[in-house]
Amino acid sequence: MNNLINTVQEIPKGKSVFVFDLDGTLAESKVKIDSEMGVLLARLLANKKVAIIGGASFRQMASQLPDSIFKNGNLSLLPLDGGSFYEYKNNSWEQVYSQKLTDEQKRKIFKAFEKTFKDIDYIQPAKIYGELIEDRGSQITFSALGQQAPLEEKEKWAEEENDKRLKLVARLNSYLPDMEAKVAGLTSIDVTKKGIDKEFGIEQIIKHLDVLKEDIIFFGDALESEGNDYPVLESGVACFKVESVQNTKNAIEYLLG
Repeated sequence: MNNLINTVQEIPKGKSVFVFDLDGTLAESKVKIDSEMGVLLARLLANKKVAIIGGASFRQMASQLPDSIFKNGNLSLLPLDGGSFYEYKNNSWEQVYSQKLTDEQKRKIFKAFEKTFKDIDYIQPAKIYGELIEDRGSQITFSALGQQAPLEEKEKWAEEENDKRLKLVARLNSYLPDMEAKVAGLTSIDVTKKGIDKEFGIEQIIKHLDVLKEDIIFFGDALESEGNDYPVLESGVACFKVESVQNTKNAIEYLLG
């Protein structure tokens, strides 16, 4: 796609809205953004609008943000891939909206997981780190090793077991025609209302920040067709393919330079 940017030198400098994936782009999975990245984001926020979008809950995402980025306005947070939207105003977070699942929808999702595990004879890993299936309000998230698994364990599982995760997603979607299960992160599966993905999040940024698609550039590490950032690429927004957190730092430094 001609909106995919692969090198730092190709990044257009005229954009006014910078949208970042979180895990794998601004920080490692579920790790706080480091001080160097915090300084870069603070400098960017001095003159530009910044939005951070990811699959985690608001509480998890907010816990990963450094204090240095809050002194300026212009910051938005879209947890659950745009299932909810927050703006930082007057020294606190204000919720713009939340696409909450109903209790009946949640029951259907949990039942679908039960059936899916049985259908494919899914065997859980011997060690689970934290909650296996988490209710995030707008999203139900399954994490194969648990919500608090160490990064190195998640990377190993993703390399060895991702085919199994794809089978789980396909079976879940057969049971949930009015909702959508999709691969997320290294070990997760997110289930949301149909149409709630990062393209939806981009649409909400355009609407609530009163900007144009042409004003936006997105930075993400999962822009391949099976990745959870791919819907942004499909939206037509300019997208920079991030190879590492350091690569993101290099890109921001280039833009600030």
